[in-house]
Amino acid sequence: MKIFYSEHQTDYNTYTFSYAVYCIKENNSELPAIYEKGFLPYTGNYQIESDIFYMARSLRVNLGDFEDSSENRRVDRKIAELNIQVEVVEKSKFDLQNPEFQRFCTEYAEERFSGGNMASDRLDYVLSRGLLTHIFAFRTENKVLGYVFTALENDILHYWFSFYEVEYIKLSLGKWMMWRVIRWAKDNGLNYCYLGTCYKEKALYKVRDHKGTEFFDGAKWNNDDELLKRLCKSDEDKRETDLFKLGIV
Repeated sequence: MKIFYSEHQTDYNTYTFSYAVYCIKENNSELPAIYEKGFLPYTGNYQIESDIFYMARSLRVNLGDFEDSSENRRVDRKIAELNIQVEVVEKSKFDLQNPEFQRFCTEYAEERFSGGNMASDRLDYVLSRGLLTHIFAFRTENKVLGYVFTALENDILHYWFSFYEVEYIKLSLGKWMMWRVIRWAKDNGLNYCYLGTCYKEKALYKVRDHKGTEFFDGAKWNNDDELLKRLCKSDEDKRETDLFKLGIV
């Protein structure tokens, strides 16, 4: 892997000089180490051919500490009536060009994605990435209810993008799918399941719902849930400087 820095904002009044941190993946065997260092895949520029990762406040489940919570069991009971079957398919064996699959993903993203969509060109770009290795398909006897795109390498899995039938949102289908993938990772002997970023209070459901969560604090993985809650609550505040100078961390 190759790590590089991109200069961002400068404020001489407070001596605050910020840099965004990126990583270039050179082969898939590096994925566990890349995620361990707090990086997540970047897909904002479709012209980039390399797999680029950005450093962020990401969240993972330490599967050694994971066990089903009362909330997991409650959602599982609600969803049981649907009798959902889960199929884990290698990307190379999945029909990525199936128009119904592509429609399902783009329509869900248009309605539910926050801060961006999954138009056909972006979807094609994501599907072309080498780090996408497996697709979880959630089906009943008669219809598809959802998909999850994942990166699986050695002892880690990244829960990357998810798409589901919004008519079942009151049954907490999205929450159930996340729990079900984490449960699969645990049952298959993996060590970590990465859940993407954790910013603002709306992301804290990932922490409330799942035992064994840790967040990347810029230097290490941290299991201080109270600190994470304070950070998420402060994310929408207009800051004059960085958290260190504000005395938050």
